[in-house]
Amino acid sequence: MLLSIIIPVFNEEKYIKTILEKIKKIENINKEIIVINDGSDDSTLSILQNDCSGLVDEIINNKTNKGKGHACRIGIKKAKGDIILIQDADLEYNPENYYDLIEPILKKKTKVVYGSRVLGEGQRTRPSTIDFKIRYLANIFLTNLSNFMNKQNLTDAHTCYKVFSAEVVKNIELVENGFCFCPEITAKISKKNETILEVPIDYFGRTHKDGKKIKFSDGFRAIRSILKYNI
Repeated sequence: MLLSIIIPVFNEEKYIKTILEKIKKIENINKEIIVINDGSDDSTLSILQNDCSGLVDEIINNKTNKGKGHACRIGIKKAKGDIILIQDADLEYNPENYYDLIEPILKKKTKVVYGSRVLGEGQRTRPSTIDFKIRYLANIFLTNLSNFMNKQNLTDAHTCYKVFSAEVVKNIELVENGFCFCPEITAKISKKNETILEVPIDYFGRTHKDGKKIKFSDGFRAIRSILKYNI
């Protein structure tokens, strides 16, 4: 079994090497690591090319920023693995959760797994800032709207940790370039009558001051996408 790990990255010079080192330490999983540098204008690309030898299998460089969805599409097409996992380049998500994330697919319980930041058992750090609280409440609303439209029973539809059997995700036509990748793929997975299974994950939230990229306007785009791809 080969696990392809897709890592979209935009301006994460502080964290990109650290997250790759954390992934490298995960043992007993055969891994393919594909990093898509999405037009970073800091030192991210230089660090990838000069400091991350042995930590990544392929670096794809977009000269301009095209968005997370675009980067994920490239990675999914390139992936050779039996299972494909999406990993953010910051340190909000813990690669040690890989074992729990891929186990249901290995045991043929499902073909799609999401890592939930809401279900119990995970280690959690949630900043007390207003913007983080608004994003937390927005995620609850968007998840409930998504569930209503596509008949899933998720607690965290917009989590980064999305894991797919390659045979499923490679046969889905994706078009969204930005963060609407999340509602789009959830809707299209649901239309294939695939049940999404959730497992608890660790989550160490950060704020916009720390480099968080998602904006409040992305929430309105997510509503549009939920309606668009579920109707």
